[in-house]
Amino acid sequence: MGRNLALNAADEGIAVAGYDLGQPAVDAILAEASGEQRVFATTSLDDFLTALPTPRAILVMVPSGPAVDAVITSLKPHLTGGDLLIDGGNSHYTDTARRQAELEAEGLHFMGMGVSGGEEGARHGPSLMPGGPKDAYERVRPTLEAIAAKVDGDPCVTHLGPGGSGHYVKMVHNGIEYGLMQLLAEAYDVLHRGVGLDDDALAARFSTWNDGPLQSFLVEISAAILRQKDDLPAPEAPENAAPAEGRLIDRILDKAKQKGTGKWTSQDALDLGVPIPTIDAAVAARYVSAQKATRERIADTLADPDLALDPGLEDRLEDALLAAFLVTYAQGFSMLAEASREYEWDLVPNDVARIWRGGCIIRAAMLEPFRSAFEADPDLPTLLLAPEVSDQLSATREALGEVVAAAARAGIPVPALSASLAYLDSMRSARVSANMIQAQRDFFGAHTYERTDREGTFHTEWDETVR
Repeated sequence: MGRNLALNAADEGIAVAGYDLGQPAVDAILAEASGEQRVFATTSLDDFLTALPTPRAILVMVPSGPAVDAVITSLKPHLTGGDLLIDGGNSHYTDTARRQAELEAEGLHFMGMGVSGGEEGARHGPSLMPGGPKDAYERVRPTLEAIAAKVDGDPCVTHLGPGGSGHYVKMVHNGIEYGLMQLLAEAYDVLHRGVGLDDDALAARFSTWNDGPLQSFLVEISAAILRQKDDLPAPEAPENAAPAEGRLIDRILDKAKQKGTGKWTSQDALDLGVPIPTIDAAVAARYVSAQKATRERIADTLADPDLALDPGLEDRLEDALLAAFLVTYAQGFSMLAEASREYEWDLVPNDVARIWRGGCIIRAAMLEPFRSAFEADPDLPTLLLAPEVSDQLSATREALGEVVAAAARAGIPVPALSASLAYLDSMRSARVSANMIQAQRDFFGAHTYERTDREGTFHTEWDETVR
């Protein structure tokens, strides 16, 4: 990522200096840089710092956690007042706020910046989510705008707010990413194991979806994944044998890994009291997938239901996915709105939707109407109230219910689709079942309750005969 961001900047005519402890990394960037690019790379910290104009601006691209603190510790004795460090990794927003406070006390600037787009995006245009001091951002704004992805000429970067707000927005971005990925995996499972589509038909279906309202990077790569042939021979084949027949997807183990940003999103949503059940379900699904050996033992014990589904369900999945996608984005934006209030960041949802339209992993056609909705009403409490979103959900909710019900009957797990349906039905219900919960709490713990017919807080001496 760091090498590709540096080469991206060099493509824009910006002089770049790079520093790495390993000579192979230095050799790699120098080998890839063209003769026209002004790229300098070294394993010498002194040579690196000397090459930078003062006050310096240094982008740190290392794994989150102790590695970031280690880099800061190694650089700090060599920095002078006004120098700026930018952490471009997936750091937790509280760590970013702590580092900023510590460095500002020593006359140094610090920013946390989310970077999304993977290695390819870093090379040709990522979505950038910087937060921290506004004056520090302005110093590097021309460079960040130059390397960011562009949508209709508009760079996918903006100053989001103070403190750890940039890394927080990236965290929620990743939580939405978890949700969308799980939804697409469930759609694949329904069509593959349930309806019985082969990989060619699946790839064609995903490609068709990508030509419609579901158009997005994740749908596009899912179609490409389904077309990818295996490039390795069968395990028992002789050395130098031809690749095995078949698609790679069918030989990939069903155990998904994670780096923790989805879990952080769920944890902070709980602290804020914001429901994000689709994202929560996606995080939990990865933990379930990791229990491969246990799942196999249970599968040998519990009878399999009939996995066969009505082929007609294939035509309902696009609408079901559209509803679930809309709900997932709505959960993420609601979480950002509450975090902005709680942490006093003044996040602008229109800006977030705008910079997510290009470069990032969750870029999708539907982000443009989200941006327009927030532009029309900056105080919109939820995307579910945006007229275009509301109309789409009204038209697609039935399909989501049909898919979830059919999958449940067939025994195909669809936790994220189910959570999306439950969230949508709960949020569109003027009355839910919490009155029973309030009564239960008052019965066993005298926690009191409120009434529908008068103001105030009440407690009842409930029927003692059941105790």
